[in-house]
Amino acid sequence: MVSHKFTETLPTVPREFRAAWVATVANINWPSDKGLPVEEQKHEVIKLLDLLKASHFNAIILQVRPQADAIYPSDLEPWSYFLTGKQGQAPKPYYDPLKFWIEQAHKRGLELHAWLNPYRAHHLSGGPVTETSIVKKRPDLVVKLETGYWWLDPGKKGTQDHSYNVVMDIVKRYDVDGIHFDDYFYPYPSYNNNKDFPDEESWQSYLQKGGKLSRPDWRRQNVNIFIKRIYYGIKKRKPSVKFGISPFGVWRPSYPPSVVAGFDQYNELYADAKLWLNKGWLDYITPQLYWPINRIELSFPVLLNWWKEENKKGRHLWPGLNIGIKKGENAIDETINQIMIVRGMLPKSPGEVHWSIEPLITSPDLAQAISEGPYKEPALTPKYPWLSKKIPKLPEVKVSKENDSLTVSWKHKNLSNISHLILYYKFKNEWDYRILSSDIKSQKVPLIKKINPSKNGDLTETTETLNTIAISSVDKFGNESSVVKIPISNIYH
Repeated sequence: MVSHKFTETLPTVPREFRAAWVATVANINWPSDKGLPVEEQKHEVIKLLDLLKASHFNAIILQVRPQADAIYPSDLEPWSYFLTGKQGQAPKPYYDPLKFWIEQAHKRGLELHAWLNPYRAHHLSGGPVTETSIVKKRPDLVVKLETGYWWLDPGKKGTQDHSYNVVMDIVKRYDVDGIHFDDYFYPYPSYNNNKDFPDEESWQSYLQKGGKLSRPDWRRQNVNIFIKRIYYGIKKRKPSVKFGISPFGVWRPSYPPSVVAGFDQYNELYADAKLWLNKGWLDYITPQLYWPINRIELSFPVLLNWWKEENKKGRHLWPGLNIGIKKGENAIDETINQIMIVRGMLPKSPGEVHWSIEPLITSPDLAQAISEGPYKEPALTPKYPWLSKKIPKLPEVKVSKENDSLTVSWKHKNLSNISHLILYYKFKNEWDYRILSSDIKSQKVPLIKKINPSKNGDLTETTETLNTIAISSVDKFGNESSVVKIPISNIYH
């Protein structure tokens, strides 16, 4: 059945980024233990994704490189210790966890953003340093910190080249929706017992080559060059892959003036997140605003407003929420209020990332309050107009009648560029919609919908007849096609 162009006003599908972090380092979220049998690993993946789907989230940020190792097969870095219990050892029976995560996420209509730590070479909980570790393979790039961490030196070109190649390898080989960095650039001072980062070798090399910057400015420049290179490298290779960073929530104390406390990421991590945002070297920024609304010296809405005012290029600002900061009813109240503050302050492209998925698992009341409250209606992620405004082509649609329902099936000429289909349907005068992943090829829609008895005392059950169906496609930049109408008037004859 040929579909026809459709002009009737349809319901507006909400746009909001709704994501949760899933950490693999130290087995924080997944897998629940190192060396877990493969089938149990897969079972946990399904359980986490089903929870997000049921709670009307639309994205997941999965840590794929916890300590210069990988939860996927890589020629550049070893299999992760946190996956198999031995760094460099593949899962048995063999499978590709990242591929499995992506397939299962997309099957549920969820975006998957691959989260990497660009410079951490070995974590305290990462087991023994093996011969497969970058610590052993590239000792020229790493330094040891006093607390036991190993760190890649950001001042060395070999470090930047290696981490860049790791990112581009993922972008090239996997259908990820985004690449995500967290707040770890130069390490937190406590990792080296509050002593300066041991980069004397690379610093002296810089000076010998005629470098004129101060040491702090040079360190910031090292990170800035890397961030810019990552952004444009991704765009050249696969423009639809978004790049996001979740820096520490305070750029510097006294920015804004009411923030009299807080860590100075600019001078301690050498992370100039304000610059990256102002330059447009990312598609979204997720400052970790892990403080409650009513904390005077570090207030969630006050800090959110500062980042909003710094967003000169109009990139997406989706703050990180610490949903585990409070317990019980207080957690529910704080989380929902923060979501509503984001919507009020950023109405054009709202969104947030929840740290982490764990409270959604351990506090079913919290997950239910979110899904039945602010996330009650399913939502698409916002558009990225600076990446593409091109409207995707219409899907080709067919309809067949099967007993008391219609089977709507479709195909698309450019399916690899499509992320979702939206199926609109109207009973009597009331529209509704379903957001479907692009790998779903058909849906059933009942011809008759039963209406529950009203609350005013009328106990008569009534029915409404399906009178209109329409469908559109949404590309990987969030752009929606025109809508096509599926003629169904002759179905009832």
